[in-house]
Amino acid sequence: MALSITNLKKGTLFQWEGEPFRVVEYNQKVMGRGGSIVNVRIKSLLDGKVLEKTFKGNEQLESADVSNQTVQYLYNDGNTFHFMNEDSFEQFEVAADLVGDGAGYLKEGDRVTLQFFNDAPINVELPKNVPLRVVYTENVVKGDTTSSVLKNAELETGITVKVPAFIKQDDVISVDTATGAYRERVKE
Repeated sequence: MALSITNLKKGTLFQWEGEPFRVVEYNQKVMGRGGSIVNVRIKSLLDGKVLEKTFKGNEQLESADVSNQTVQYLYNDGNTFHFMNEDSFEQFEVAADLVGDGAGYLKEGDRVTLQFFNDAPINVELPKNVPLRVVYTENVVKGDTTSSVLKNAELETGITVKVPAFIKQDDVISVDTATGAYRERVKE
């Protein structure tokens, strides 16, 4: 399906030079005599590169044929992450560099969204927040429990985040997958 440049609103997926992109920012400038240009910031769905791009009024772009599947994370062997569609039992392998920092938020059995382009997995879409168990953190000195004091906590997936002083070992906390920041303690 062809898209005109005015369809490139924030969040739109399109194909440019054979690669799928998502529009991150959109800014249209109308020129004299009915022409216009669109400045967009786009993010590659293949490698995460962010580019600034200008398209002119009559350019046509292809919409990206990107599909999503909810899958269960099974395991990783260091180089490859393995996922399974729970309905069809079809398994997918995703290269570790494609998962990137998201690996620190995945635990076996978690459900995530896999994005596909031309029938190949291109992206692992994590939930905005994930609950993770604290496996190690220092105990706090009595009286030093103000919430402004932060300490390191190692989580079950191996990542370390800063948490308030009142968080203890075995607590389950919610972590923002975009920033890696502590959000709140989760009641079990």
